[in-house]
Amino acid sequence: MHKKRIIIAITGATGAVYGVRMLQVLKAQDEWETHFVISDAGVLNLKYEMNIKRAELAALADVSHGVNDIAASIASGGFKTEGMIVAPCSMKTLAAISHGIGDNLISRAADVVLKERRRLLLMPREAPLNLIQIRNMATVTEAGAIVFPPMPAFYNKSDSLADMVNETVGRILDMFGVNVDGLYKPWEGM
Repeated sequence: MHKKRIIIAITGATGAVYGVRMLQVLKAQDEWETHFVISDAGVLNLKYEMNIKRAELAALADVSHGVNDIAASIASGGFKTEGMIVAPCSMKTLAAISHGIGDNLISRAADVVLKERRRLLLMPREAPLNLIQIRNMATVTEAGAIVFPPMPAFYNKSDSLADMVNETVGRILDMFGVNVDGLYKPWEGM
């Protein structure tokens, strides 16, 4: 069976729970192969926010790459993927991607995804936003990326943080064709 490949990256912005939950959901899906990379700041944030070590998280992925491994498979357009999700996406990573600075594997893999016209989704996590950040979001959008800030939908009347995370993760993974049955309930009108 040929698996679909997806890249999940975690950076140092707050919201590591989103990337973790995506890896958990994808781990349960036989038809998906996950490639995981985390920045050094992402490792620190993961430990602080969720008390999880990099090795524990890497165990959820099919393949784990080092952030400085520019020779990794995901750094090449010849390595076919369905795309990449950066969850959460720091403003530093957003800036690197928007300006084509492939100085680590996260920004290089994102650059590859854009140049190959594959789906790139960034979950920027910052508030309030300054003009430079807004312009960087516009630049990556014009290049073909999807900017998806993690904003909860209150119409689902979620009563827990886990439900709110699942709703956002479900919507994002659904955009990549991942089976998200039971993860969230799409809006169907009143």
